[in-house]
Amino acid sequence: MATKSKLFSQLKDSRPRLIVITGPTGVGKTAAAIALARQLGCHIIGADSRQLYREMPVTTAMPTAAELAAVPHHMVACRSVTEPCSAAAYADEVLDMLPRVFAAGHGQAILCGGSMMYIDAVTRGIDAVPDIRPEVRQAVLDDYERLGLEAMLDELRRLDPRHYAVVDRRNPRRVLRAVEVCRQTGSPYSSLLTGCEAPRDFDIVKFALNLPRPELFERINRRVDAMVEAGMVDEVRRLLPLRGLSTLDTVGVREIFAAFDGTMTLPEAVERVKKNTRVYAKKQLTWLRRDPSVRWLDAHSALCI
Repeated sequence: MATKSKLFSQLKDSRPRLIVITGPTGVGKTAAAIALARQLGCHIIGADSRQLYREMPVTTAMPTAAELAAVPHHMVACRSVTEPCSAAAYADEVLDMLPRVFAAGHGQAILCGGSMMYIDAVTRGIDAVPDIRPEVRQAVLDDYERLGLEAMLDELRRLDPRHYAVVDRRNPRRVLRAVEVCRQTGSPYSSLLTGCEAPRDFDIVKFALNLPRPELFERINRRVDAMVEAGMVDEVRRLLPLRGLSTLDTVGVREIFAAFDGTMTLPEAVERVKKNTRVYAKKQLTWLRRDPSVRWLDAHSALCI
């Protein structure tokens, strides 16, 4: 670690470089990013949609105080759960800060995290989907709570059969978002998704860390146990007065809320957190495998980038 990585020691031209370190949850992205940032003398920008929120450092496996002190970090613990941040808003904020971060890091910066939509918004751009008016959002939510997910899927199938064919039908948030856009605009949600990449004035190199599936899952299970030991349950208990917020509809929070409600025991909730985290890791890997620009690395050797 005393010498700079051969891959990154020289910039090819005057364009700055954004190095993306991503991969499934629990694979070791933070350690790899910090090691590389120290080699290069650059900063890290967090790309985790949950680690943005300062109230749940344990539940989101936020970098520790020592890790945050080792390298300058941005977009970590930078807002409250009462201030939701969309992928588009996140990308706007990151793109605004990048010139300063590049200047501080000798023309390089690291984007580290596993929120794939947020990473894509920064590196590829995001389609201009309109902000939803509060009354439209509330009407869709009321219908969902009254009629259930199947009814909302039926509506999406009528309004936008193309998006219905590809949407994650087990993810209410994605389904409701598409219905909101259809209702507000009067157009299919899919008609607003161009798929065109926005130009960027910096180079992008993407690395995805991975491990054999059994090892990755065992790491996830151990990390959840460590989070419980570190006070995750008490952290979630402090969030109970805010439980209606969309920012809290996330793995690790909703399962513990269910234990507080009595619909499952606390040990059952912890096991459900492990299971849902493993499912999330598989979805992350599926997303990444669709991206031909990703360079895959064994997480064990990632510190040698």
